[in-house]
Amino acid sequence: MKNTLKNVFHSPRFLVGFIIFMVILLTVLIYPYFVTRDPLLSLGKGFLAPGTYLSVYDANNAPTYRMELPEAAINRLESAIPTEDRQVMLDFLKVKGADVSGVSTANDSLDDLLALWKANYDEADVKASKYQGFSTQAQRNKLRRLNTSILASEQASAMSLSKGEGDAVAVSDTDYIKVNEVANAVSLPLGTDNFGRDTLTELVKATGVSLIIGLIAGTVATLLGLVVGLLAGYVGGIVDDILMFIANLFTVIPGFVLLILIYYSVGQAARGITTCALVIGFTSWVWTARSVRSQVISLRNRDHVNLSKLSGHSLFRIVLTDILPYIASYVVMAFILQVSSGILAEAQLSLLGLGPKTTDVPTLGLMMNWAKLFGAYTSSNAWWAYFPVIGVIALISFSLNLMNTGLDQVFNPALRD
Repeated sequence: MKNTLKNVFHSPRFLVGFIIFMVILLTVLIYPYFVTRDPLLSLGKGFLAPGTYLSVYDANNAPTYRMELPEAAINRLESAIPTEDRQVMLDFLKVKGADVSGVSTANDSLDDLLALWKANYDEADVKASKYQGFSTQAQRNKLRRLNTSILASEQASAMSLSKGEGDAVAVSDTDYIKVNEVANAVSLPLGTDNFGRDTLTELVKATGVSLIIGLIAGTVATLLGLVVGLLAGYVGGIVDDILMFIANLFTVIPGFVLLILIYYSVGQAARGITTCALVIGFTSWVWTARSVRSQVISLRNRDHVNLSKLSGHSLFRIVLTDILPYIASYVVMAFILQVSSGILAEAQLSLLGLGPKTTDVPTLGLMMNWAKLFGAYTSSNAWWAYFPVIGVIALISFSLNLMNTGLDQVFNPALRD
């Protein structure tokens, strides 16, 4: 046993997969001790981009410090009017017939660009005229929004706030506050989803739930497949025919279609994570059973098995001591693949709207379904609401498949270097 484990952990593929999987598992276990808030708690409204958010109200009452940062003015300009917006302004001024010679999108040319914009932009004219490149309603609305943004950026320089209980005072562009002195500030490394929930906290919780579903589904499928395969392969005869007939029935109907039919009939109210895992497990045992059966058939007439039969040992003892140890490595590899398949099956079910109850816990599939329903892929372009979920699913599947390949190299003589 010790030598086997040594060989397993000397396999580069298994080791890489094991490390990736353990990092994911440790993150799931440790993260809740540092971030204790409910993963389904709404912090805001709609998709909020990744970043640190400060309470404006509390920032107003935080101590103020004076700093002269040389790049502050440039950063402020780039934030107020990004380069792509300046290019739109420049393109509009060209088709309008304004003299834009010497004017560019660079920061040192922004004052000239703004002066030309103010002299040539007229909202009524934009509504009525269809200039080349700005003929559609969407393009003209973009110009109007851009003009509103420019006006807002000019008004920001005259901003004033009420400091505590005193009178309103002007806020200088050299006034700064320390983030850790603001009473309420929250860091959202992955922003929020459409419900305003912290995507990172939700993702960690969803990963843990999906792992539980995968482990339960993998255990059920592996145990069922193992029992059926052992009985069919060793006993043979009418038992083999009956068990393989049942397996063939499951094979005729595509597994995922059967999974959808059974899980849909359960009803939304009963769709908990345990139910989801059990249904996945009960519909994915067939290939394990067939593989185990073929392994047992090749072992049941070996000399050590025949010796046990002649010694009068029971069927249970023969299977447990003379056959199972020889296929144990294969069973472990089948279990790893079943866990990976269970996680992917849950993601597929949830993406179709057939996942566990949404009010209980998040899963990786449910997060993808929410992102799809609320336009994170398209209209909102909120990559943080779905791309990390896809990445985690891919990492889990990749790590488990690497572990399986590494074990196959260790236990399969034909694949050893």
